[in-house]
Amino acid sequence: MNKKPRLKKGLGQHLLVSLGVLNQIAEFAQISSIDTVVEIGPGTGNLTQTILRRKPKKLYLIEVDNEMISYLEERFKAEIADKRVVLIKGDAVKFDYSAIHEEEFKVLGNLPYNRASLIVERIVQHLWKVPFAVFMVQKEVAERWMEFESWLSVFIQTFYDLEYLMTVPPRFFIPRPKVDSAVIRLKRNPKAHITDLSAYKSFLVKLFSNRRKALRTKVPLEILEKAPIHPLARVEELSLEDFLRLYRVFSRDLSSSKYFLKN
Repeated sequence: MNKKPRLKKGLGQHLLVSLGVLNQIAEFAQISSIDTVVEIGPGTGNLTQTILRRKPKKLYLIEVDNEMISYLEERFKAEIADKRVVLIKGDAVKFDYSAIHEEEFKVLGNLPYNRASLIVERIVQHLWKVPFAVFMVQKEVAERWMEFESWLSVFIQTFYDLEYLMTVPPRFFIPRPKVDSAVIRLKRNPKAHITDLSAYKSFLVKLFSNRRKALRTKVPLEILEKAPIHPLARVEELSLEDFLRLYRVFSRDLSSSKYFLKN
């Protein structure tokens, strides 16, 4: 087998090397022989090997690093040859997951800290393809997502049930990160019928801008009254039900774009 490729700090590469944690992630994913699985950022293939032991129907690997791709091609030569594994060179942030010609698939990944939010946002944008996902992310980020502290946390929990499964300390990685990590699980469960995800994202992003300001500075009183939401409330005080109710009122008005202040 080829020499293991060098790790690149700019890509946020930290290899998970604990067999116990790798097995736990695979268990959390509930992989069976009927599942198609997509792994984001397989690196040198530690989680890949653990997934393959569960004998999924098919495993797609999305990797952006050319050195890692060459290593994976050698390590999983037999699995690639018999088409159990499909290796794709691509950036998980920009990748079109609808290009994977499977009805649905589970997604797993030890995500780079500096790109985790963008990758998870991209997955949510393909929610009709992804009923289930298990990710390793920075612990602090996972904890923020569990609350409604950002537009992304609301965006995720509008369409998925989000679970914090376990904390993973730095000693289980090479090289060791400076902070703890966390394993989270997303199970698709839409709380509202929203077809235009781009419009919904824009709504949330604007609502979270100038977050310390009262909602009346961003949304006209008549819209807040219809919701109904107190005009002096701040965005961090809203529940998921409040966000969805406000969006329903907002989206019914054809001129709703005027209801937000310009950035």
